Order: sequence, then structure tokens, then C-alpha cells
Amino acid sequence: MRKTEVEIKLKVDEPGMIEKRLLGIGAAPVHPRQFEDNQLYDFPDFALKIKGAMLRLRIQERGSVLTYKEAARVEGGAKVRDEMEVPLGDGETMALIASKIGLRPLFRYQKYRTVWSYADLEIALDETPIGHFMELEGPKSRIDEASARLGYKASDYIVKSYLALYQDHLRARGLPLRDMTFENP
Repeated sequence: MRKTEVEIKLKVDEPGMIEKRLLGIGAAPVHPRQFEDNQLYDFPDFALKIKGAMLRLRIQERGSVLTYKEAARVEGGAKVRDEMEVPLGDGETMALIASKIGLRPLFRYQKYRTVWSYADLEIALDETPIGHFMELEGPKSRIDEASARLGYKASDYIVKSYLALYQDHLRARGLPLRDMTFENP
């Protein structure tokens, strides 16, 4: 599937309250909480990273997904990027294929994700080793509407990737880059 992704992240400071707030605005649960193991891949010469692109393999219970994303741009306070996604039956085999064709793991990150919907917006509640976040993906006007109804302002919008957020987290603690896993926060 090809599409243009428009999304923001929001820091969730009170995780115990967010589901009640989502129900309060009329959002509905779509997928229950599920563990995700995400691996970013690149070529040895960092060809994807150099052009700002990304290749991600997401392994999860409801099916693995391979995603290619073009370089991100910020428009109206949201991150916008073209992406292509394909569902996979076997993520482990895809990881083996990636290594056989010369791709190598660049960064691994884990999270627990619960997916909600609000009109034509997808809302993901992510529990990560560095905190709780909410991703809103869909039309920018709907992102703005839902964010405001949930008590957030445009100045709360985060357009960084989990890799960039984790790099900030490690840098603030004087730690070297490593994978973002629950064993290794």
C-alpha cells in the first residue's frame, strides 16, 4: 500500500487517564495492546540514512509488516512522508532475506501498542522504554481537532522518530547509542 503519512506524537504524562479521555471524545479501540519488535535496516554505506529514508521490519502478533518511508518533512507542525507498506506472513524470514541481500540492522526498538480510531484518524498508544506516547495519524485537521479535544496544544506536537527521541534520551544521560529495548532502557 502506498500513501502519504501525516502524523505527530504526543507525550503522555498520565497513561492511566488517556484511555478514558479517548473514550470521552468518541474514539474506539481497534487493536488491543500488543508487543512490537521493530528493526530498522540500511545498506553498509548508509544509503537510506543519507537520503533520509527508512526501511523498517515490524514483527507483531497480528502479522509482520515491511515499511519503506521516504525522507520526512514538517508541514504545519506535523511530520509528513511518503511510505509503502506490505504485510508479511513471516517477519523472521524477511529479516533473513534482508541480511542475504546486504541489508544490516541499524537500530532496534520495542514497544507495546494499542490502536484506536477517531473518525478518519488512527491513534496509537505506545508504551516504550523511554515513556508513553500517543501517535496520531491521518488528516492534519483531524489531528489538530483530536489533540485539542484531548487537552494538547500544537506546541506539544513531536515530529521526531523514536530513534531521534531515544538518541536525545541517551545523550541527556551521557550514554552511547544502543537499541531501545525493554531490557536495555
